[in-house]
Formats: sequence, C-alpha cells, structure tokens
Amino acid sequence: MSATATVSATAVTSAVLNVPAADPAEAAAHYAARLAFEADVSDVHADLAAGVPGIVVVDTRSKAAWDQGHIPGALHLPTARIAELAPGSIDPALTVVTYCWGPGCNGATRAALAFARLGYRVKEMLGGFEYWAREGFAYDTAGGSEQRPVDDLTAPRSGISCAC
Repeated sequence: MSATATVSATAVTSAVLNVPAADPAEAAAHYAARLAFEADVSDVHADLAAGVPGIVVVDTRSKAAWDQGHIPGALHLPTARIAELAPGSIDPALTVVTYCWGPGCNGATRAALAFARLGYRVKEMLGGFEYWAREGFAYDTAGGSEQRPVDDLTAPRSGISCAC
C-alpha cells in the first residue's frame, strides 16, 4: 500500500476520546481537589509508621468488623455515632482519615461527610481495610495481630512502595 493510500470508509470511534479530555488547567484543579479529599493505603501506612503528627485514622465499621481486623492505632468510631462521640474523642485540629471495608463500600464516604459537617478536616482512605490487608500491612484483631501476604494485584510482591 502506498503512502497516499485512502482511509477506509469505516470510521473508528474511540470510547476514550468520545468525550474529549479536559483542558490541562481544569484537569490539574480536578486532580488536586481529589487529593485534598483522598489518601491511599500506602500513604496512610507510611505516615503511621513514621509517626507523622496531625492525623487520626478512624475505622467507621461495626464492632464485629473492628474485632475481625482493624488498622493498628486507629480509633473505632462507627459512622452512626460520629456526631455524638467525635467532639469528645478527636481534637478538631487533627485531620481525620476515615476508612470502612473497601472500595465496594461507601461507609468511609458517609463518615467523612459526618466529620466535615462537624467542622473537621477529613480525607477518605481509598481501598479501606480490604486494601490495607491486601497490601500486606499488619492489622489487629480481637485475638491479636495478623498479617497476610502481599496480593501482587494491589502492590509489589517485595512489599515495598510502588513509588507512584
């Protein structure tokens, strides 16, 4: 076929480009806003391990879920009790990081909303407890500490950060 070949009459449509990408300045504002509202499991783990001040991690699930497994050092505050218990339990100068079961659950989102309505700075931990465990981080249970092997579909097998 020559360099001057004609394009086929059948047009190819793009599922990705069907809606054009945003203007770069709009995209920057959007992604900066997302990062203001979200934190990922690896970043939360790194901050907790380093003893970074200024954050408190809050598990928003039921007592049964908490007993099954939770992030070491997290505060247990079920979503339905946040308005009642947060003011006496959490310094409003801290940034609250909420988590629930995992990406299929919006409990951490509901909890983050409850904290925001009380005047707290808040972020939601993406992936929830599921990804904490799948990334191989230790967690506490009613029976002690546990840790699962790293799921290589969520993190490098070496257990080191993906450095993204």
